[in-house]
Amino acid sequence: MTEYSTTDVLVIGSGIAGLSAALSAAREGADVTLATKATQPKGASSWWAQGGIAVSCDGPDQFKQDIQSASGDTADPAAVQVLVDDANAAVEDILLDTLAVDFDGDRSDPAVKSTQALSDDTPSGFDFGREAAHSESRILHIDASTGKHIHIPYLNYLAGHDAVKIRDDTAALELIRHEGRIHGAILEQDGDFQPCYAGSVVLATGGIGDLYPSSTNPDSSTGDGIAMAALAGAETTDMEYVQFHPTVCTADDAPFLISEAVRGEGALLRNADGVRFMPDYHEAAELAPRDIVARAVQTEREASGEVTLDVSPLDFAGEFPDLVGKCEEHGVDWQDGIPVGPAEHFLCGGVSVDDRGRTSLDRLYAVGECARTGVHGANRLASTSLLEGLVWGLRAGSDAAGRDPVVIEAPELSERDPALPENFAHEKFRRLRRVMDEYVGLERTPEDLQRAISALRRLKGEVDAYTRTRTSRPLYELRSATIVALLVTRQAAQNEQSVGCHYMASDGSPTGSTADD
Repeated sequence: MTEYSTTDVLVIGSGIAGLSAALSAAREGADVTLATKATQPKGASSWWAQGGIAVSCDGPDQFKQDIQSASGDTADPAAVQVLVDDANAAVEDILLDTLAVDFDGDRSDPAVKSTQALSDDTPSGFDFGREAAHSESRILHIDASTGKHIHIPYLNYLAGHDAVKIRDDTAALELIRHEGRIHGAILEQDGDFQPCYAGSVVLATGGIGDLYPSSTNPDSSTGDGIAMAALAGAETTDMEYVQFHPTVCTADDAPFLISEAVRGEGALLRNADGVRFMPDYHEAAELAPRDIVARAVQTEREASGEVTLDVSPLDFAGEFPDLVGKCEEHGVDWQDGIPVGPAEHFLCGGVSVDDRGRTSLDRLYAVGECARTGVHGANRLASTSLLEGLVWGLRAGSDAAGRDPVVIEAPELSERDPALPENFAHEKFRRLRRVMDEYVGLERTPEDLQRAISALRRLKGEVDAYTRTRTSRPLYELRSATIVALLVTRQAAQNEQSVGCHYMASDGSPTGSTADD
């Protein structure tokens, strides 16, 4: 591992947060290397975002209130203020002016869309959608496939940028650190690994879906950035707040998300007896906060055997043709109701950062789902993840520029033992997911969390023993997943209050979390 590379800013991850950080740093004159495990756009979480991106088209005060209410009043007011204040300018700058994203227009007058900016005075021209826990229609979208319509042009734009070098199929294995400062990361591609030294490092590695048997995340969502940061000594916060999306199609072994926007347009949840049940759980019914809807769906599935999403109250084929195509691809007759259930969707916590994405370690930043900005608190408001990634990505990239890389001695990664069997990581992941699904899911108890901690500690010990003498991407992904699983479980065990995504089933609370009711 004698060869190495250098860059002003190293961005690890290629979702909207990482792309925004790379662009912002390049605008400040930095040379940027963007390393991503993905080999195609589908490999990044942002590509999979369906609902859209929320903006402040109805004024900032109500938007802030909706974020706070959805979080059970646990969101950081200062962080929420940053998000709302920067929202429109960031969307106009990047998505409208730079990338020319063609969001759906107002059907009453679609021609006006291109001439209208986003502001309190002129919010017309766009077909603003509404999702759960939003009091107003404020979500820019493109059918139910907003993420890919943003992500692909963004990647193409940066691929043509002189100051940005994109290294795909490249994993970060470990951060290079010395006395509280981060100097780069060891990158792996095609089995070869070498240091990349950077003036600043921005983590944008996405979510933790691989920790659970059913998730809306892309494959290889193993929490690498969080694990590397934690191993380097960075602080993590709110890891117990793992959000489950309530309406994921359960028709076959390839679950797919049914956007919250469908319920925003009037779709209803019914149990196996055909009874609409959400009004019994929350006054907002199908548009209650996600944590409440997810637990209600799971309760009704267990009681009646099935929950379906009834799309007959809306023009499903006309308004959501992409989802119709998904249903047809998977053999789902949507006209009879779409079978749905909860699946892991989003981590509200992560590496603790400030309003510029700065972590507790010098020259290390984190943005997007791997970061804990404080915006989401215990429960994320729908369609704020793309916005948070955009806003904090731009802020972090700008702040990360202006530092020169310093070459220091990098940690040695060993390869002295034979390669592990091909199915080794797969079998360990099955064990990990079984523990997380059984003990650290929608509902937790103190006893179950302690069982999970014991099982995960044993698993981590086994994995650590192998990583001391072997270096491979699957093994390091498994290490990341076990570290993150322990962080989630330990922080859950330390929090005895049911709030948002963290619901302690043994505390006698009603089905809806106390903070959200």
